[in-house]
Amino acid sequence: MRKYSAVVIGGGSAGLAAGITLKENGIDDVLVIEKDDMVGGILNQCIHNGFGLHTFHEQMSGPAYAERFMIRAEEVGLDIKLNSMVTHIHPDRTIEYVNRDEGYVTIQADAVILAVGCYERNRGALAIPGQRPAGVFTAGQAQRYLNIDGYMVGRKVFILGSGDIGLIMARRMMLEGAKVYGVAEIMPYSNGLPRNIKQCLEDFDIPLYLNHTVTNIYGKDRVERIEVSKVDEKMQPIKGTEMYFDVDTLLLSVGLIPENHLGDAAGIEMDPRIKGPSVDENYMCSIDGFFACGNGLHVHDLVDYVTLQAQRAALGAVHYLKNGPAEEKAVKAVPGNGILYTVPARIHPHHIDKTVEFFYRIRKPMDEAVITVKCGDRVLRRQTKKYLVPSVMERMMFAGRQLEDVDGDITFEAEEVIHD
Repeated sequence: MRKYSAVVIGGGSAGLAAGITLKENGIDDVLVIEKDDMVGGILNQCIHNGFGLHTFHEQMSGPAYAERFMIRAEEVGLDIKLNSMVTHIHPDRTIEYVNRDEGYVTIQADAVILAVGCYERNRGALAIPGQRPAGVFTAGQAQRYLNIDGYMVGRKVFILGSGDIGLIMARRMMLEGAKVYGVAEIMPYSNGLPRNIKQCLEDFDIPLYLNHTVTNIYGKDRVERIEVSKVDEKMQPIKGTEMYFDVDTLLLSVGLIPENHLGDAAGIEMDPRIKGPSVDENYMCSIDGFFACGNGLHVHDLVDYVTLQAQRAALGAVHYLKNGPAEEKAVKAVPGNGILYTVPARIHPHHIDKTVEFFYRIRKPMDEAVITVKCGDRVLRRQTKKYLVPSVMERMMFAGRQLEDVDGDITFEAEEVIHD
């Protein structure tokens, strides 16, 4: 059985960044396994710009961003196996994959990095009432059909959910000559980045219906009409608020979920708040030698952060390969009042070399909030931040010395500041 120093599962933006970082830091025997016929993942269908501002300090399209990493992967001699599907991973870091040329193959690694990406919620997950005609797509499906396959998915379009892919597809469909009648969002605020709300909806006069959802779909062979209703505070449709739109296409942008069936089956502990693995400051999972990054860890709003966390996961794997796991018992990073989740979910205070950076999301929009991090009654750090929204991931850096004497769980809290 072939054994590698490190195996990266997934060849998207996270997998490429992780594999390159491993090679650049002296780990030569690295394999990246990718299920598709090319690397780059979702970036290949994201032809709009807005990528690379943090990583390369310039605006670029998704394919251009991916190409930078493809070129670098070739320069460092990264071994990439395409058209190969990983079917199982085991706690001893044995990996099973299958492809057309080799059949079923079993390999083993000293370290495994899960860069498995995410998937979209579809109509079945939403249980939208009505008929089952053609013309209902997830926003990502529609994006691939249009940008890669050159297939126009519809001419009269409505979008359910204000996730970023849905907002971007609203603009894309308008630019291709379709009519976008509106975007319905069940929450009282949009789940997309503020810049996408401005550039993709407001600039094209596309209505955004907050506190609304699709309550019926009509059509025999193709979508002909949809019903949209306002919802109450319990997310239940309010009778008498129905609106009807004569459309031929409904796009769903209702959330992304980390693709973690492999890790879950292997017994890796999942964090229910992020629906991905619970990781420490080195992005190591609950089983030694497994690391997680990218949208398979938690869903990101910027690909630049995917790259950043993938690089840190790879550096964590390098440290593990050279030094083994930390013996110190970890303390948890707990989301408190106003905080949805934190990554990492636990740290080893005495094993932090220089700094540790926490990523977190808030639960609701706040014009201004005080973010407090505590250990028990002791305040470790407090800062005031403005214009916080759940769709934008926030960051907080700690020097290692700030956490050296932490002896219990760390709690993150957000308290809204109300001005008279």
